[in-house]
Amino acid sequence: MSIPLQELKGLHLIHDHTDAETLAALPKGTPFYLGVDPTAPSLHLGNLVPFMLLVRLARAGLRPVVLFGGATAAIGDPSGRNSERPLLEQDEIAKNIEKMEAQVREIAARCGVGECEFVNNSTWTENLSTLTFLRDIGKHLTVNYMLAKDSVKNRIGGEGISFTEFSYQVLQAFDFFYLYVTKGVALQIGGADQWGNITGGLELIRKKVLGGHAHAISVPLLVDAEGKKFGKSTGGGSLWLDRAMASPFKIHQYLINTRDEDALRYLPTFCIWPTDVITNTIERHQAAPQDRIAQHALADEVVRIIHGDEAVSEARRCASVLFGESFDGISDDMLREIFADVPSQIIPREEAAALSIVDLLVKAGVTPSKGEARRLIQGGGAYLQNNRIDDPAAQLSQRELDRSFIVLRSGKKRYYLVELASS
Repeated sequence: MSIPLQELKGLHLIHDHTDAETLAALPKGTPFYLGVDPTAPSLHLGNLVPFMLLVRLARAGLRPVVLFGGATAAIGDPSGRNSERPLLEQDEIAKNIEKMEAQVREIAARCGVGECEFVNNSTWTENLSTLTFLRDIGKHLTVNYMLAKDSVKNRIGGEGISFTEFSYQVLQAFDFFYLYVTKGVALQIGGADQWGNITGGLELIRKKVLGGHAHAISVPLLVDAEGKKFGKSTGGGSLWLDRAMASPFKIHQYLINTRDEDALRYLPTFCIWPTDVITNTIERHQAAPQDRIAQHALADEVVRIIHGDEAVSEARRCASVLFGESFDGISDDMLREIFADVPSQIIPREEAAALSIVDLLVKAGVTPSKGEARRLIQGGGAYLQNNRIDDPAAQLSQRELDRSFIVLRSGKKRYYLVELASS
């Protein structure tokens, strides 16, 4: 047996699959593929779930192929959408593929996947004539079959669907057929919302190849606390894997703050540890949920997989600032990220240099008056860069003025960000 189906189900990595007996018996070395939609310049956290299945299957001895939809991205996948996607130019799609491939290579390497083949479906579609495609491929998928797919039914009952997006499932089916014939790819994996498109490929292979038999596995969709899918156009979609679009700290904090039930559900999916280690971590969390063991383990492992060990240390260091630790080693970019959601003010650097700490507290909105600012200082509740302020007449030091941001705090939790603007 190559594919440990029961183990993968226990890791919350399987939503649906084709015949269990023949699927589990796929011989080692069998190629399988995962399709990636390059309609954004980065993968997001939701994309990581099928990649965790890819890692597990590769460890079981199957050979991974990652397909980038250079052609299908120009069409637009209607799955999970109630309106048409904006069409992208080929140059933009090519840039997205380049960035995503680099991300996949890094993630695969950190997860111990030694060999991973990359293909682009524009390779076999760009010179395919319309008549050849309609005659040799389109004739094997009936309109009745295509209309039965949820991605189509949901749109027909709403805003409608263009022929462009309606044809998407035929193109994806052709991808599976092409890889089956040319590379021996016998299994496709993807998100649960792709099941209709994936099974279209199974149907095409069955009809086009005498005795052809392929397989499919879908993974559960990653949803947030409100049950919304993580995607490019959702709130969860802001958790990009490109650190320039979402810092390691942001992803780390998101996972640290997940509810217990979500953390315990995500942990087996994302942590590529032996099963007994995962079980032990869950048991330790359940014995002392106040310590948030699952959340910390999950946050560390996900950031490590995406960005590496140094990024985990960086994320932890940033988080320590929120608990009163020193600002030493915290860059201005990190400060901007850590305190992105607190009240903020822009003050010209020269003006800030001339202000006393009392005046600065008022100017930044920490207190409504100088009198209250003095009382806050006298009571030991005023902080600058997490250092307690003792002297109401003190001014910003040159070291503080050389920074782009300074952080003021009132009491234990009320933070205020000040951006020092150059004239």
